[in-house]
Amino acid sequence: MKSGTCVKPIASEASTTWSALNGQTLISLPPSYLHQQLIDGHLAKTCVVWQRGVVVNFLDTQIALVEADEGITIIPSFGLPACRNRKVVMSWLIAPGVNLEFHQISNRGKKLPPGADEFTAFLKTYIARWTGRASIL
Repeated sequence: MKSGTCVKPIASEASTTWSALNGQTLISLPPSYLHQQLIDGHLAKTCVVWQRGVVVNFLDTQIALVEADEGITIIPSFGLPACRNRKVVMSWLIAPGVNLEFHQISNRGKKLPPGADEFTAFLKTYIARWTGRASIL
């Protein structure tokens, strides 16, 4: 799954390069969060110089602060539905593209309930179809 960015520019763009974020104030998650570590790593790889803005714990708070014109934020694409009814503009971050992996985690000492394997197979197929339609992967 790609990472997206919620920004509040005058004009909407379908995509934004990481380097276009140079000099921006970034509303972020705490540095201990894995998503934020991935984002910080890509910002460093692309030599983007940015200002750390407000650090918050929740995606919805990040989006609300963007809406309040406190800066921009970079979020995973699964957070884009939370942006739909907000006064923000979303654009895909490209050059380089970023992918996130999903993993099934279960208790190794406990057997999964009946139907869990079928549901997992369905979910994998659904995600593959959804990402293909949305041009995410």
